[in-house]
This record gives sequence, C-alpha cells and structure tokens, in this order.
Amino acid sequence: MPASFEFLDSGAHTGDWNMGFDVNRAHQVDACEAAPLLRVFHWTPWCISLGRHQTAEEIDRQRTDKAGYGIVRRPTGGRAILHAEELTYSIVMPSEGRGVMEVYRQISEALTAGLKLLVPEIDIAKSQPNFQKLYREPGSIPCFSSSARYEIEFGGKKLVGSAQRRIGSAVLQHGSILIGDAHLTLADYLAVEDDVREQLRHDMREHTITLQDILQRPVSRTEVADAIRTGFERNWDLRFSTLREYDYIHSEDEARDE
Repeated sequence: MPASFEFLDSGAHTGDWNMGFDVNRAHQVDACEAAPLLRVFHWTPWCISLGRHQTAEEIDRQRTDKAGYGIVRRPTGGRAILHAEELTYSIVMPSEGRGVMEVYRQISEALTAGLKLLVPEIDIAKSQPNFQKLYREPGSIPCFSSSARYEIEFGGKKLVGSAQRRIGSAVLQHGSILIGDAHLTLADYLAVEDDVREQLRHDMREHTITLQDILQRPVSRTEVADAIRTGFERNWDLRFSTLREYDYIHSEDEARDE
C-alpha cells in the first residue's frame, strides 16, 4: 500500500457533492496531485443513488420529491441505494497494476477487519450471481437485493454493498454500511407495480441485515467510522494522516453554492 494515506470523516453532504468529491479526488490521485484517501460520510437530505448504467425512469420522482429525497447518479456501477441510516465509505488509491477483483478483495478484507471489532461473526461472500441475468429482472433494481463475491455478510445476509470504477490509473470504490433499516423503504420510491413493490420489500428484508439488527442496540456513525479506520490500519499495516483543513474548504465551497 502507498506510504502516505489520508483519512477523512467529511460528515453529511448532498448526493451531488459526495459523488463529485469522489470523482475529483480520483482524478487528482490519477494525476499524482493528491494522496490516496479513505473517506467516510453520510447524506443530507437522504438520497437515492443510481448505478452509472441505470435509467432514471426506474425512480418515481413524484414520491422522492414529496419525501424531499435527493437523486444522484454514481460514477460506479451497481444498482439503486437509498442512503439513509448508514455510513458510506469511499476509497481512492492507485491501482498499481492490480485487477478489479483483487482490489475489491483487499478492500473487503480491511473493511471486515474493522467491522469484526463490532461484530466478530461477519463474513465475506464467496459466490457470485449471474448479474447479466439478474439485472433483467424487476426485482434487481435495489442494490441490496443480492450479494456479489467479496461483499460483507452476516448470517448470509448483506451488510455492506460496494462498487468500483477505474479512473485512469486510480481506483475509486465506495459502499454503504447498513446501520438502521431505513434502506428497506427504497421500494416505496421505485417506479414499479404494487405487486413488484411488495416483492422488493420482502426480498430486501430477507437479504439484508443492519448493525443495529445484529447488536440489538443503537449504533453511531462515529463508532462505525472508528472501527473502519482501525481495520484498514491493522489489515494494511499503515497509519492514516487525518485531513484536517477540510472544514474550511467545505465551508467556502458551500458558500459559493448558495
């Protein structure tokens, strides 16, 4: 792993801001203008993100507008996610010639090392569904309706969903770590028939689990962020430097947006 690696807890931002930050950082890392970065964050307002190849028509905009939710397209693939009661991570680093699945495995192992500090029994998925077939089915619209190889599970249910993209020589991977169960309401905001909506609710309930489900207590984002940071440091044998000047940069950016 790179000798210099930064960590940032950037708090809550809009969907456009969060995805724009990740893409910009990936371009900077590709150009050797910034250090690799592990970032944790959440979303305000709650936001539905679509995979880069999904169509916006899969979302019922009247329902999302009424709820006040944002909609954004991720630079990575995968399917729709409602970013609500969760902690999102993103990691940007040089690929250094490693393949997609190799990097995915390495990141999953570091995430698992951190989450095991909270839940020792979590595991990494070994199998891979036929996504070409799966994505032709209406029930595939939510990301958390199935697990891919190296995604993180508890008792066979998905706890973390992730996606990766290469931008030049840089790896951008981000994912959602479920804390509470608000993600289950995603079906309410999809442009599907009522019978499909009910099946989606059932499938997501059957195939996902949250940290609060497992631990049977409230879980804070700070608690999860600290565990994730520790897991990466131990698994990758590194020590993060903390990006501290960021609050000032962020306040400047938001002032220009208003």
